[in-house]
Amino acid sequence: MNYSAILQKEDDLYVAYCPEIGTASQGKNIEEAIENLKEATELYLEEFPSKKKSMVLMTTFELENV
Repeated sequence: MNYSAILQKEDDLYVAYCPEIGTASQGKNIEEAIENLKEATELYLEEFPSKKKSMVLMTTFELENV
């Protein structure tokens, strides 16, 4: 199965989040963050199997005067 990963740099680490499952992890670089997220997601799904596939929609929005 394919899942999404959203990454954000925070200080010296990259934080990775899987919106379909709700798992998160981090790493010193993008590759490590994604590998750690894969492991966290696999462990989570072993304990709490997903019964349905969640569809994630992504868009952008604009804020004025910020």
